[in-house]
Amino acid sequence: MKCFLSTAAVAWAGSFLLLDAAALPSHQPRDGVTPLSSSDLAGLAPYTQFARAAYCDPSKITNWNCGEACSANPGFQTAITGGDGDATQYYYVGYWPSQNAVVVAHQGTDPTQFLSDETDVDIPMKNLDSSLFPGVSSSVMVHEGFANEQALTAATVLSATKNLISQKGATTVITVGHSLGGALAELDALFFTLNLPSSIHVKSVTYGTPRVGNPAYASLFDQKVPDFKRVNNEKDPIPIVPGRFLGFEHPHGEIHIIQPGDAVACPGDDDATDSQCTIQTVPNVTDGNIIDHLGPYEGIYIGTIFCY
Repeated sequence: MKCFLSTAAVAWAGSFLLLDAAALPSHQPRDGVTPLSSSDLAGLAPYTQFARAAYCDPSKITNWNCGEACSANPGFQTAITGGDGDATQYYYVGYWPSQNAVVVAHQGTDPTQFLSDETDVDIPMKNLDSSLFPGVSSSVMVHEGFANEQALTAATVLSATKNLISQKGATTVITVGHSLGGALAELDALFFTLNLPSSIHVKSVTYGTPRVGNPAYASLFDQKVPDFKRVNNEKDPIPIVPGRFLGFEHPHGEIHIIQPGDAVACPGDDDATDSQCTIQTVPNVTDGNIIDHLGPYEGIYIGTIFCY
């Protein structure tokens, strides 16, 4: 998913978004948002480390020996790995015994390149493949590139997930990812709800995720995947692309890290008006800081250079 765009076009796309708003003091009750406690924030760490591990070479993931990201979740049992980090992002599927859960993770991509790609003013959308997403209305449209990438691994990860559910008795499936990997994890979560028994609980936690689909997609996702968190870090611009003026909209679940130790859960889908939520803090890409895309997510950085 490689595409280059001039910085002038990036600024042009950003000009269609709203103006910035002032921040409120941390750890105070805020209209429309819910501050996260320290235990809430600490509870995200295992998922953050799983997303971090997705950037590591599959040879290290196979034996769950990828350094800090792997050691943070001891006992994890890798079932399959795949991808080449180029035509197909790295991915892995495995069993998390402490949660009796299957974890499916996807690698992200270079953030500066990705930002240029997703601020393109002509990003095609398409219907979801009915063979992968049965029964979905034709009104539901998603980012063509994300849908195509998800389709590359869909059958493989579904087969591995079903095998683990059968072998281990897992009752939960968790999808995780960062950046492009977050978009793939989001689509995977919807995919699993439509292809696994209703007795299997599907949960998804993503980081720095771009918008994936249109309002009809967001509404469907809200209905099918209520256990969803999309974590945005400070002034990361990736979560505000592709632009809403292009017809894209996030589903529910935003958690916005204002600064280390201070985060809020934002209401609604992609329409929060509180100044501490992402679309107000980062009204356009020129107000963002792409370095925030890498973290820290409560002390944890995510990306290829942090796989050690």
